[in-house]
Amino acid sequence: MTTLTAGAQRQPSAARLLGLFSIVLVAIGLSGCGAINRVPTLQEQAKSSWSEVQNQYQRRADLIPNLVETVKGYAQQEKDVLIGVTEARAKASSVKVDASTVSDPQKFKEYQDAQNQLSGALGRLLVTVEKYPDLKSNQNFLALQSQLEGTENRIAVARRDYITAVQAYNTEVRTIPGRWIAAFLYPDAKPMETFTATPNADRPPNVKF
Repeated sequence: MTTLTAGAQRQPSAARLLGLFSIVLVAIGLSGCGAINRVPTLQEQAKSSWSEVQNQYQRRADLIPNLVETVKGYAQQEKDVLIGVTEARAKASSVKVDASTVSDPQKFKEYQDAQNQLSGALGRLLVTVEKYPDLKSNQNFLALQSQLEGTENRIAVARRDYITAVQAYNTEVRTIPGRWIAAFLYPDAKPMETFTATPNADRPPNVKF
């Protein structure tokens, strides 16, 4: 009789423990919803920021043909500089890094290097313009110069926003509990690449005359 009574007493205890364990699991699940959603949320924010970087670089690329043609009309003897800009633009436009490959270090470096080369070629072209006062006062050139200056500013802002978004995302997928959540629920959530520092990268190129 004593044994039966003890067994009967142990059974309710086990049931209560199981119930408490279930409640704890539910509580953890409910409280963790924000953490679970944080990985994809930060990932999408970083991808969106990357799209804006690409948009602004494309805007710059779209301005270059008209800029080259305008300069050519006044400075045909600067053939090497003009060819350099055209070739750098072609190379920069050929390197594609979309949201699916932004975590590829080699591809990202290739993209950044191509854009940096284009920036350098543009800088050399704009320095050359100093030798041509008539060109500097040309209305079409002045309009292109203003658009280019605005675009360089937008590129700087877009890059800064992208770097901030990637830092937040990478921190999440490399630290606990985000690292665990990503491993179990989002195995495709790999750390993303970001821009490395280049000389004067903290400010857009000076294109004023």
